[in-house]
Parts: sequence; structure tokens; C-alpha cells
Amino acid sequence: MTEALSIRIAVMGPSGSGKTTFINEASGSDFAIGKGLESCTGEVQATKPFKLNGREVTLIDTPGFDDTSRSDTDILAMIGAYLSQTYEHGAKLAGIIYMHRISDFRMGGTNKRNFKMFRELCGESTLRNVLIVTNMWSEVASDLGEVREKELESNFFKGIFDKGARMLRHEGTRESTHRILRHLINNQPATLLIQRELVKEHKNIIQTSAGSELTRVLNEQREHHEEVVAQLRKDMEAAIRDKDHETREELKEEIRTKHEQILKLQGENERLEAEFKAAKERLEVRINAMEEKHHEQEQTVDALKEQLETERENREKLDIEQEQKEQRLRRLEEDNAKAQELERLNNVYELDRLAAVRAELQEELRKEEQQSMKEPHEGGGGLMEDVITWVKSWWS
Repeated sequence: MTEALSIRIAVMGPSGSGKTTFINEASGSDFAIGKGLESCTGEVQATKPFKLNGREVTLIDTPGFDDTSRSDTDILAMIGAYLSQTYEHGAKLAGIIYMHRISDFRMGGTNKRNFKMFRELCGESTLRNVLIVTNMWSEVASDLGEVREKELESNFFKGIFDKGARMLRHEGTRESTHRILRHLINNQPATLLIQRELVKEHKNIIQTSAGSELTRVLNEQREHHEEVVAQLRKDMEAAIRDKDHETREELKEEIRTKHEQILKLQGENERLEAEFKAAKERLEVRINAMEEKHHEQEQTVDALKEQLETERENREKLDIEQEQKEQRLRRLEEDNAKAQELERLNNVYELDRLAAVRAELQEELRKEEQQSMKEPHEGGGGLMEDVITWVKSWWS
């Protein structure tokens, strides 16, 4: 399949928004699905290509930035590594689907954080290749869902709709997934912002728009923890004045926990760099293994083609030999027929010759009889009569 007919589409969104279910329905894959809002997508994973409208489509499943088992730092490192590494190997995205639960009647902090990171990953120039897909319509009354849909169009997603993005409903069926994908399969593949930043501009993952946004969020969390620690210290001073030993110990433990969280947040940037590098190395190993396997498969296919070509040549050789054999047999049969015909003709000629000799002898005998009747000889007639009698008996 040529590159023009092979397309890749990424599916993003919060945990529990139905990304993996959508992908499984569309591609026939069996990726593990989480329960409720619990995430089950631990890493970026791609489906095997499947055919749709003459194209070979590969869907890419991504974890959300509210993953229950991994931090946002880990998620950005994984997604950034995958998008940059595959881009370096020549793979671009024809489309990006952002899944959103229509049953979410309030746009909370988790949804806002996920969508903000999505915007920073994609950039502005690729929004024409973006589809917002609302999901889980069966969980809400249709009239309430339609009201929420209009709110999303006019408020939360309005900014990207103004720049070319579109919104579609997913009805929870395979036919619905394919209908949605058909809106993307003819797109011109585009370069995401994070791909351009990491590959073309050679930025550090922290320096990218998505990295900067994550740093901003982490700093907000760190500042919040510091404010909490400051308040806890005041509370502990009060407990000390009141000689409330139990409260003081509880506050002391809370402060220790918050300090650990602050230290962890302070080291997240360095960890993001390290995780990004490690994720790229792991992915490079996987890609090399896949390419090696593909190379081995190509060699196997080439060997099979060579074997088939040899067998074809052998069959052609056997066919030629068989045809030559049949031609020789036909010539032999023709030669035999000719020989039989010649033999038949020769017999005719021989019979004609003998008949002529017979006629000639009979004529001579007749003449001799006539002559003998005219000139009888004494004592000689008996011998001639015996000769005539013998000749007649021989020809009869």
C-alpha cells in the first residue's frame, strides 16, 4: 500500500471518554478498556491497519492527562516521544479526534486541563484536521444532550471551530465510527505543533508549548502546596501555644507530606526530560524491531516470489517439453499414417503390375493356343497342353 493510501489518525481526550472503545469498534482491535473514569491505556498504542474507502487506516490510542496510574509528566513524555519519533520516520497524521462525554454537563478542571494540553500539542495550523466527537449519548436525555451540544459549540469549543475544527456525534456503533473517520481520511496529512518543535526546531520537551503548559500547571500546584504549608505552619504554632501535642503531630505530618510533594514538583521538569528521552529510546527499540521484522517478512516474501518464479519457469519448461513430446507423437502418428498409405499405394502398384503380367501371360497363352490349333505337331501337343494347364492353375 502506497504512502498516499495509508493514513494515521490519533484519538485523544480525557480518561473514560471512550477513546479505546471507539478505536476497538472502528478497527476490530481488542485493546483493554478501563472501567468508569479509570484509565486502562498505559501507553500510546497503534492498531493494525484496516481498510476503509480504499484507504489503510491506522488509529493511535493515547492516554489522557488525568490518567489514574501515571502523572501528566509521564503522559506528555510518552505522547511527545511517540509523535516525534514516528514523525522522524516519515509518519504524519491525517486527523486528530478529541473524544468528549456529552454526559459531562460541567466543564471541570480535568476536562479543561486535558483540552488545554490537546491545544498545545496540536497548535493552530492543524485544527482543520481536528474532529470533536461527542460520545455517550445514550446516557443522557436527547433534549438535554442537544442543549449541552449547543453550549459546547458556542462556548467551550468555539475557539477551535472558528479555525476549522468540526464536531460530530458518535452513536456507539461500528458504522458510526466509520462515518466519523470518513470525514478525515481524505485530509492532507499535517504536522502537529509538538512535532515541529521537537523535530524541526530541535527544542527540548520542556521548551515546547505543551511542556511550557505542563510547567505552568506544576508551578501552580507547587505554589498551592506552599500556601498550604504556610497555613499549616501557622496552625502548628497555634497548637504549640495551646500545648495541643496531638494536633501538632498531625500538622507536622501534613507539612512533611506537603514538602515531599513540593520537592517532587520541583523535580518534575528534570524528570520530564529524562522520561522523554527514555520513552524515545524504548520506542526506537520497538520501531527497529518492527522494521527488522518487516525486513524479514520482505525477505520471506522475496524468497517466496523467487520460489514461485522458479516453479513457474519449471512449469513452463515442462509445458514446453510436453508440447514438444506431443508434437513428436503427432509427427510419428503422421509418419505412420504416411507409411501405411505408402504401403497401401505400393501394394496397389504391385497388384497392378502383377495383373498386367498376368494379362500379358494370358494373352501369350491365348496366342499360343491359337497357334497350336493352326499348326499341330505330333508328339509335342501334350507338353504344351501341360504348360498351359499349369499357368492357368497358377493364376486361378
